[in-house]
Amino acid sequence: MAHIALPDGAPGIVGPMLAYPETEVHLNGLAQALLRGPSSLTPAERELIATSVSHGNECYFCTNAHAATARELYGQSSAVVDATLANLVEAPVSDKMRALLAIAAKVRQDGRLVNESDIARARAAGADDKAIHDTVLIAAAFCMFNRYVDGLATWTPKDPDIYRQTGEMLATKGYLHSIR
Repeated sequence: MAHIALPDGAPGIVGPMLAYPETEVHLNGLAQALLRGPSSLTPAERELIATSVSHGNECYFCTNAHAATARELYGQSSAVVDATLANLVEAPVSDKMRALLAIAAKVRQDGRLVNESDIARARAAGADDKAIHDTVLIAAAFCMFNRYVDGLATWTPKDPDIYRQTGEMLATKGYLHSIR
């Protein structure tokens, strides 16, 4: 049961967004800019970063919603999502993504842990300033989103089909569609 009154049947972040539309517009706008806006990273790669951070934060709703979205965006290569969550070191991702996911993991713990060698490794693997910027901001934003969801104890469905449907919707429509 959520810590505050939220609409029945509205899972995860959707509940507080429906209850407080004055913040919904800004949170969805931020998600749209980060995960679908111009970037040198694909939407699938950015969703994988969001998924990895949410998984590290043990946010069940965000991990499953964004993993489903990443799987949808990766299409035929969707197994990369679960492989990354299981073991980043052995996951079939590029050296660039491995370096960026390592940066995201550090930001998740404490942004001050990111150091010059992390940035150099990402650059050597092909990451540009925009990819590094986007990685850090996605990681920071998803820490906020995860804490928003979990701090309010929002409803977290266990049915995988709900996440699959959410993933299909977010992959095709993005974050600016109406949740009403």
